[in-house]
Amino acid sequence: MSDYFDRTEDRTYTKVYKTETPDILAAFSAFDQAVFATEGREIPLKYRELIALAVGITTQCVYCIDGHSQKAVAAGASEKELAETAWVATAIRAGGGFAHGRLAFKFGGAHEH
Repeated sequence: MSDYFDRTEDRTYTKVYKTETPDILAAFSAFDQAVFATEGREIPLKYRELIALAVGITTQCVYCIDGHSQKAVAAGASEKELAETAWVATAIRAGGGFAHGRLAFKFGGAHEH
């Protein structure tokens, strides 16, 4: 993980959100709680947490990887499921590189139409 990541210390900076934009923080917190509610959703919590983990891996957000890997395990995910989630994220990221790489040909004009 990056040198700047400090699970305990970083949380103390939430006070800026609480002081400066409490209404937005409250709205975000309510939204996040609704998305990850333990009941009342069609997709089981374990799968929502694995989706969140895959997104965190894809965007390389250490905070998301940290939090959602732990929450996925708490929701019943196995190490094999974590591994497969990481591979899914890797495949999607690689696929994005492949697909967007084609734009170099399109924009570079190196091919004939």
